[in-house]
Amino acid sequence: MQNTYPNSRPKVSWCKDRQVPGLHLNTGRTMVDADLLVVKNVCTMTQKLAEKRLTVLGTGKLGGILLRAYLKQELFAPKCVRATVQHAEKAKALGKELGVAVTTENRKAAQGADIVLLCVKPKVMGEVLREIAPELNEKTLVISVAASVPTNYIEQHVTAKIPVVRAMPNTPSTVGCGMTGICRGAHAGAEHLEIARAMFSAVGRTVVVDEKNMDAVTGLSASGPAFAYIILESLAEAGVKVGLARDVATLLAAQTMKGAASVVLETGDHPALLKDAVTTPAGCTIDGILELEEGKLRVTLIKAVVKATSRAGELLFEK
Repeated sequence: MQNTYPNSRPKVSWCKDRQVPGLHLNTGRTMVDADLLVVKNVCTMTQKLAEKRLTVLGTGKLGGILLRAYLKQELFAPKCVRATVQHAEKAKALGKELGVAVTTENRKAAQGADIVLLCVKPKVMGEVLREIAPELNEKTLVISVAASVPTNYIEQHVTAKIPVVRAMPNTPSTVGCGMTGICRGAHAGAEHLEIARAMFSAVGRTVVVDEKNMDAVTGLSASGPAFAYIILESLAEAGVKVGLARDVATLLAAQTMKGAASVVLETGDHPALLKDAVTTPAGCTIDGILELEEGKLRVTLIKAVVKATSRAGELLFEK
């Protein structure tokens, strides 16, 4: 297929002349979670990433969200980025839009990369790994956002002892309010986790978990926005029921949910304590809570996350 790299150069000089930009990582939010990195280290990590060559394989919806965030925040320079899509026309259009090298050839895109971000679907992961394996080495960091694909699956499909980090972001990453769970494979170290956390902190918050809990991350934070939208929609419908205009009801519901979540994140207080603070004796809120309990909202949400978690573990084996 035709190569659509703009001003392509030999891989030995792919990003040799990269200039370090100013500090733009995650401006306006908590830059990195305090349990692994501290703010004074953010500049150092930004400089390290500025010198890295990034390849994004499968620049669809999620890959596009991440890549646009990296370019907007100057985490990576366009000349240091390569990306792939399935169709040549899309590659040409995306390359023109973002000012980066975009192709349909995964192996060519992976040549000389320091970081390979795998954003392909679980069912094609094996095929893609076999394709790019000859271009990977022990200095290449592979980061996968494919649901249900364990790190040892990736490690088994490449020959070298390559560091692998598995990540599960969610769709609020689109507006910089994402949540990403991260775990490392057998050959990944603390520095590899730092790199991954810096990359996903560009679109929200991150947390490191044991890999055995990654399906739970998928069921809770990756599927969770859909559950939250149903609750939000229901609250808005209730507002219409009691006489509010639909746009006003939707605004009230959305900002209320956003505000409640922000209070939890900012204060660290348990949701039950915050609920109790709203619930005054003999007030209207307690009557509403009784309706929710009678309707089994609590147990239904728990069962939804459990079901989504179980389903997450099945995706890799589907064809």
